[in-house]
Order: sequence, then structure tokens, then C-alpha cells
Amino acid sequence: MRRTRKRSTRAKRAVAASVALILGGGGLIAANVYASAGEGWGDPPPGRQNAVSTIDCPEVIDELPEIPESVRGAVDRELATLDSQITVAYQRFADNKERVESDPAFAEQQILAPLENERLVILQRIVALIDREGEAPKDLEKLAPCTLRADDDGDPQGGNGDGDGDGGDEQGEGQGQGQGQAGNGPEASDFVDIRSVEPNVKKPRQRSGASRGTFTTDCGRNRNGKFNPDNVIVAPGVSNGAHHMHDYVGNQANDAFAGDDDLARGRTSCRNQGDRSTYYWPVLRLQNGQAEEDARADGGGKDKNVGEIQTPAQVTLNFVGNPVSKVTAMPRFLRIITGDAKAFTNGDANANASWSCTGFEDRQLKDKYPICPEGSKVVRTFRFQSCWDGQNTDSANHRTHVAFADPVNGRCGNGFRAIPQLVQRIVYDMPPGPGFAVDSFPEQLHKPITDHGDFINVFDERLMRRMVSCINEGRRCT
Repeated sequence: MRRTRKRSTRAKRAVAASVALILGGGGLIAANVYASAGEGWGDPPPGRQNAVSTIDCPEVIDELPEIPESVRGAVDRELATLDSQITVAYQRFADNKERVESDPAFAEQQILAPLENERLVILQRIVALIDREGEAPKDLEKLAPCTLRADDDGDPQGGNGDGDGDGGDEQGEGQGQGQGQAGNGPEASDFVDIRSVEPNVKKPRQRSGASRGTFTTDCGRNRNGKFNPDNVIVAPGVSNGAHHMHDYVGNQANDAFAGDDDLARGRTSCRNQGDRSTYYWPVLRLQNGQAEEDARADGGGKDKNVGEIQTPAQVTLNFVGNPVSKVTAMPRFLRIITGDAKAFTNGDANANASWSCTGFEDRQLKDKYPICPEGSKVVRTFRFQSCWDGQNTDSANHRTHVAFADPVNGRCGNGFRAIPQLVQRIVYDMPPGPGFAVDSFPEQLHKPITDHGDFINVFDERLMRRMVSCINEGRRCT
């Protein structure tokens, strides 16, 4: 287990002093923070504004039928291999970007065609695995080809957060459209001044029968520095299955090889020892030219995640109720993923994490990082799915066993029951202005829309019953 360095307030303010923001008339001009070091958001070469910037491959997991339990682990490992293939191909693309842009034949012959052939082999393996125990997926091979795409094509929301903000098109003036310190993002256009965004938060009205209580668990903010680039939910048994670093609070046994028994026995950072749940999310880094300890490691610099990992100033883990009904207990070892680590290439259908600033949390951004004014802190919020199918603790795509309540009336769909909703709020004391990024798969270009959170319920049964009673009876408990 490695330990991150804690940044002093003085050091943060020194970085902040290098950022010049001029706000007025709804527009924003920002100094090029790292231009003097030859890094960061420099002006692009003439004619390169719409140059291809990443590799876009179809998401295979969404096309799979129900995967038999006996082969699910093996299929997950093959899916992780597909991710590794994309990472290698993206590195080849990044190393030869100028040639790719000048010679389409090179891109096809040296990057896309080899990647397609590698993917085809893995897809055939997945078909064979599922065919052993169930009905083999049909036409999976059609998902082998990938394409190159421009960053300009990848903004699902058109540049205004959740579609309700203003000023998103003006905020990049004076910053240029180059890419970040890692060479693969974020860009100036990925940031917006929070003060230019209109309030956009809407909540379903509480009705008779609602469960109005709150249960809060305090699991710290990872000051002990537990990080790894694994994802035991999506890629069990695969080291560096996430290709980006995760912050962990709660269960300390979580790595790629942890099974339910390991989690049940694991130590916990939670104050209430009855909560051995695991809560994890991609780290946030300050791209200030300072090399972190993982600069040459998997999940860090080797996967184009660079800069100093930031320890949150505050982490709040609340479980809340349903606006129209009582909630029922979560099953132990229930797994929930909220958001989509590949939303930049997949589209925003599963994107869910929100970005904001303290003092402005009625304004939430999905596809932009916030530029917070002096004295305001960066906030990431994850609202997890709060409806469960009543049977499964996981599913083939790690999504369909849980669902969101209807955003208008708050009800769960047919066959689903309301469970306590986990709401994670993570606060960072960051310098004002651009210069930070969430870790991501390399080809996702550190886009804010790719932010996501993961949760495995390892509450003991007694504490879970207490949580449910507290929420259903309208009390505030810890």
C-alpha cells in the first residue's frame, strides 16, 4: 500500500497564484497554466483543431446475453483483455499521431487492422465460453472493428453540463484547444465557470408513504493512501483491470482478487465496524507538472494518468430513502456501478456522476469540470441506483440487476423494489481554474463525463436492518 503526499495549503495557493482568471460579461479568459513548462493547454497547430484524438471501439458487454455463472469470471477476464488491447492501440496511435493524421493508410494498416484482428480472437473466445453453458451470442464478431474519431465529435451534451447551463461555449477563449499534461486531455473546453451555469437540480416531490430518513456512515477520506488500478466488479482476477487509479474507503481487502469471503473478513476504515462495504472511485489529480509516485506504474503514468493524486478534503456517504415508498434491505455483497468509465466513446446513456462547487450545488455538471471561484471547493457527487430486482447481487453487464427510480415520480419499475440509495459527495480543495483531471482509461481523454463510482455492500445484517428502520421511520442516524 502506498501513501500519497499531502499538499499544504501554501503549496496549493502558490499554484493558484499562477492561474489568472478574468471574468466579466459572462465570458471567461484563463491564462495558459503550464505553457511556460511546455506542457498543458497550448494553442494547437494551424488546421489541427478537428484532428483525430482517440480510438473508438464498440462496447462488447452491452451486447452479451445472460452469461452463465460458471463462465462469468472467464468472460470478464476476456473483456478486460479487450480493454488492454485498446490501451496498447491507443498508445501506438498517440506515438504516431502526426503520421496518422497525414496518412490514413498508416492508421488503417498499423493501428486499426491489427486491433480488429486481436479483438476478433477475443470475441470468438467469449462466444465459445458462453456456448459451453448457455446460448452463444450471435454476430458478436461485428463488434471487432474500431474507428478513429475527433474530440469535437465526442461531446454528448453540446457543451453545457446537463444541457441547462449557459456560457459553455465561451469559457475556452484564450486557453487554446491543446491537450493536457499527459498528452491526452483534458482540454480547455472541458472546463466551465460554475457561475455561468444556470441552476438545474430537480428532485421528485416527497409523497405520502415516502421514506425520509438518512443513514450516514463515516469511512474517512483515504488519508492512509489505499490505491490500486484494479476493479474487482468489472475485471475480477485481472491486475490493472481499470487502467486508472482508484481511491478506496471502507473495506481494505479490495483488490482484483478479493472474493466475498475476503471482503467479509477484511478490515474497514469505517468508524462503525459493522460496515465493511467497499466504496471506490477514480482519483482526482492536479496536473501541475509534479510526478506522483505512480508516474511509471500501471494505472498511473503508464496509462497516461499523471499529476499529484489529491486527498479529498471531505467524503460524505449517505444512504437515503425513496420519495414515494419504504425501502427494503440490500442483499449482502450487492454490487453497484454508477456512471460509465467509457462514456466519452460509449455516449452518455449511463453517465451519472455530477460535478459542482461548494456554494453552487444547485448547479450540477455532467460533461464539464467546474471552475470554482476563490474560496469554493470542487465537488463530485454520485447518486447510486436505488431499485433492485429482488434476486441478483450482480448481472452480466453489472447494471441490469439495479435501476434508477423514475426521475419524475420516484417509483421503481415493475419487478424492482426500493433500497437505500447511496449518495457519495467528495470535496476537494483545489486551486481555482483548470489544471485537474479525473483518472480514466487512456482513450477516454480524461473527460469529466467518464467519472464513476463503485460500491459493494458488506454491511452486517444487524446494521443493515438498523439503516432500513432509520430511513423508513424518517430519522437521521449514524
